[in-house]
Amino acid sequence: MDFNEKRSILAWVNEEALLATGFEDALIGYVSIFNKTVALYESEKCVQILVGQGMSEEEAENYFEFNVQGAWVGDGTPAFAVLFRPSQPEAPRVDACENRNPGLD
Repeated sequence: MDFNEKRSILAWVNEEALLATGFEDALIGYVSIFNKTVALYESEKCVQILVGQGMSEEEAENYFEFNVQGAWVGDGTPAFAVLFRPSQPEAPRVDACENRNPGLD
């Protein structure tokens, strides 16, 4: 499915959902939370897109966490997922879970 098809489906589900410019290849679907449906991106793909633009891995992770994942642009702000992978050689970064709500354990 190409980006335009994904964008059309997302607009049908929630016409106010916002997209993360420049991260089209990382759009993996949508998610509903608190009665809002927003675009869902894969975090690691977003970082790799930034690396492909010339940033180091560390620069890309820092930029992504602060300027992309950490940006609130309204109710339609996209969500970013860290995916579990069976062949993942190491555990996901702990900082990806820092903002979780301890009351939801």
